[in-house]
Amino acid sequence: MRYLWKTSLFIAGLCGTVAAAQGGAPSETPAVTVRGQTYTPRSILARNMGSDEDQTTAFPPHKVIGNVYYVGTRTLSSYLVATPAGHILINSTYERNVRTIAKSVEQLGFTFSDVRILLGTHAHGDHQEGDALVKELTGAQVMAMREDVPALEAIRPNGKTHPVDRMLRDGEEVTLVGTTLVARLTAGHTRGCTTWTMKAEEGGKTFNVVFACSYRAPGNVTPDIEAEFMRTFKMLRTLPCDVPLGDHPAQYNMASRHARLAAGGPNPFVDAANCWVEAEIQEAMFRAQLDLQRKPSK
Repeated sequence: MRYLWKTSLFIAGLCGTVAAAQGGAPSETPAVTVRGQTYTPRSILARNMGSDEDQTTAFPPHKVIGNVYYVGTRTLSSYLVATPAGHILINSTYERNVRTIAKSVEQLGFTFSDVRILLGTHAHGDHQEGDALVKELTGAQVMAMREDVPALEAIRPNGKTHPVDRMLRDGEEVTLVGTTLVARLTAGHTRGCTTWTMKAEEGGKTFNVVFACSYRAPGNVTPDIEAEFMRTFKMLRTLPCDVPLGDHPAQYNMASRHARLAAGGPNPFVDAANCWVEAEIQEAMFRAQLDLQRKPSK
């Protein structure tokens, strides 16, 4: 038994077929139990994506911490990082959501056309399909991890060319006025899956904010993908984190945390003790999937 995240977990249901490859129907196996809750590929996908309505309906826009705001939908995250000289947007999501995101930005009192930089977590349509439209509406510079550029260029809604103005490398910084985000290559889910980190100020204190990429393995883990995930999960343990965020709100229980905002008290998004719960879940699933793939067929 391995305790890779200093939490007890056990792997169950290691029988049946491996979860379908990316884009296929998710499976009920393998199943893993982490911190008392059981997950399967199917349950994780349902939790992350919800219904078509969830993917396109705005969640109430709100301040997360410091100059970080949530402007996404019920199940697809988009974040605004505001500065006096314009803003950074993380994840355009689907193209059909861009104007919904713009409305949420305006509801917070900001101007959408003031977005100067557009970043993303990874090259899947539900997170970065809208990049071209955001650039069209705002003129923002689109920046992406170089390993994800080929996959991004294949995302062409309505035939539009996917813009990439600057290719980034692991550890490279993106700065706008006094705000700096660091691009962390956390490959596996995609070749250039990017976890963004920054520092936010609130109440005279400084907090480490982590915008996590998805750490979910595809249905078939190749040797290259295995090596990427091994590096990713090892590296994540080295990142300081006080405020865990994700490219799907369910990854950090956004709805329940948001409900606690009205009660006042400490900021519910500050939760250093539970920063890496989602990574624990996905690493357990990844290792269970490897065990399944290596199990001799009968």
